[in-house]
Amino acid sequence: MISTESVLESGDQPCIRLEPLNNTHLPGKATPSRGSPSVFGDIGPKVTANGVHDIEDRILRITGYYGYYPGYSSHRREEGSESHAETPVSETSGESPSYQTCANTALKVLGGLLVVLCVSSSWVGTTQVVKLTFQSFSCPFFISWFSSNWNILFFPIYYSGHVVTTREKQTPIQKFRECSKLFGEDGMTLKLFLKRTAPFSILWTLTNYLYLLALKKLTATDVSALYCCHKAFVFLLSWIVLKDRFMGVRIVAAIMAITGIVMMAYADGFHGDSFVGVALAVGSASTSALYKVLFKMFLGSANLGEVAHFLSTMGFFNLIFISCVPLILYFTKVEHWGSLSSLPWGYLCGLAGLWLVFNILVNVGVVLTYPILISIGTLLSVPGNAAVDVLKHEVIFSVVRLAATCIICLGFLLLLLPEEWDSVTLRFLATIADKKSEEHGEELTESSVHTRSRSRANGTVSIPLA
Repeated sequence: MISTESVLESGDQPCIRLEPLNNTHLPGKATPSRGSPSVFGDIGPKVTANGVHDIEDRILRITGYYGYYPGYSSHRREEGSESHAETPVSETSGESPSYQTCANTALKVLGGLLVVLCVSSSWVGTTQVVKLTFQSFSCPFFISWFSSNWNILFFPIYYSGHVVTTREKQTPIQKFRECSKLFGEDGMTLKLFLKRTAPFSILWTLTNYLYLLALKKLTATDVSALYCCHKAFVFLLSWIVLKDRFMGVRIVAAIMAITGIVMMAYADGFHGDSFVGVALAVGSASTSALYKVLFKMFLGSANLGEVAHFLSTMGFFNLIFISCVPLILYFTKVEHWGSLSSLPWGYLCGLAGLWLVFNILVNVGVVLTYPILISIGTLLSVPGNAAVDVLKHEVIFSVVRLAATCIICLGFLLLLLPEEWDSVTLRFLATIADKKSEEHGEELTESSVHTRSRSRANGTVSIPLA
């Protein structure tokens, strides 16, 4: 502060003298007494050698900064250093969710690969057991009907898994009623049971029956390859009926599938058992595609419990209403067998069990892992059956059949491409091009720096031309 009292009394030339500050009280601010303890304890300004902290404290005190106390600036600096010290801890805690996400994704992929192997193995086993069964029991409709009856076990197996894996237990009737909402809010009635189950059960039976008839005419490799065309038929029906998005690459895949079918039929000429077998296999793929499209149209998307309920319901419908067809075929001598004791029950039960396992893996795998892996598992049944046919049955494939099989499999893979595959591919290529340009620019910069350093070391100077 500036003092003028000595200047007025002496009469000499006025001078200005600085006195030390004794009173720090500011108007409107409460000042603690000397004897009373400070609100902030013994915290005081920590003055450094250059007095930076002391100057900052004086400025804050004079301006009346809200919340000021002695040593405020140094205290804030210490808090800032502590917050910076704690930042890595928060970053490490934020890294744990990403690590868990990566671990879950890796486990899902590994589980998907395991499901792929199981799906392809079960489908190869089913096809090969059918071929073995035909050697002693050539009744394809009875085999299809007997195997479809095993779908009744689908919901009990699902409920057993539900009891084991969940804490909230429900009785079988409660769970059955909950899953029956697939048919509507009122659940399943007799009218809905006949209306919704009958067409799908008929398509299911036709698909299996035509597949078995094709196996009597063709090798397991040819039938499994032709059955993969159902993916192309699903796309065409979805595009026409469900008005799904048009994709040029899937049209190309459908054309490739049709080309493979024609080549397969042409392999032995357009006559004889080969042509009939190709027609039966294509018919099986067509009914399978129609089943899937109608399911999506009328029932929409369903969870695992609803699918288990639906398949078990179809098994009951098959047992109750379609049991008359094998009896009619038996009495009309179309499919005749001897006594029940003479039937190959071992092959029949093994075939039905493998077929049930395949259906369970397909529906459970879609929930637990990626659906594309399930489709790849179905595709891998083609080389699996080819290996069995070559090693065990000593089948020799012609060049035309091999080319047709490869074309159908390639078209199947093209159908697995997602809808945004073109934009994703363009972004990926653009990213690679940007990285290459950046690397090329860095190499040019490093080479120019290296050239300048060498020229300076040699004493040469580059003179720019006018």
